[in-house]
Amino acid sequence: MLILASQSPRRRDLLAREGVVFRVVVREAQEICDASLGPEALCAYNAGAKALAVAREFPEDTVVGADTLVFLDGQPLGKPVDLEDARRMLRLLQGRTHCVCTAVAVVLPGGERRDFCERSFVTFRRMDEVAIERYLAEVYVLDKAGAYAMQERSELIVERVVGDVDNVIGLPVRRLLRVLRGDAVEGECGVVGGAEVGS
Repeated sequence: MLILASQSPRRRDLLAREGVVFRVVVREAQEICDASLGPEALCAYNAGAKALAVAREFPEDTVVGADTLVFLDGQPLGKPVDLEDARRMLRLLQGRTHCVCTAVAVVLPGGERRDFCERSFVTFRRMDEVAIERYLAEVYVLDKAGAYAMQERSELIVERVVGDVDNVIGLPVRRLLRVLRGDAVEGECGVVGGAEVGS
């Protein structure tokens, strides 16, 4: 049985879209927010913590944990604490390109690990205060890293995406499926396929 160690409805939707049979089990994990580690190492640590917290309880199942963060100038932007914090993040991101990093930790039955990391690059439109307020009025952002959702009204804020759009939403699901099939795993982060999406 495949277990998704994540409460994210976006990750659940991405797996379900591909016809994957899975169940969700979440256990408390000690996450860190140490920007000095760098995007890949920080996300990888947290993804692994989430997966292992569940795998210890279900050693005969395959457990998938994931962690997604928005990075601007090497600094992580997590979930905003309130709307003013969300405004601050959107002001920082507007008119600029940032990195979205997702690390995925896969724990197989018996404890074997197949972990990988994916990066995508998102360029925001230039936005004035009116545009920011419109977006915040239409999208609930307090549970989203970087204070935005790629899958909700992104045409209001996003100019283009280079890389996997699913990764920006929260799970590079096609690459995950290759890993679950046993295909080779590239250890380093990278833009796979170089896809570019514009609105």
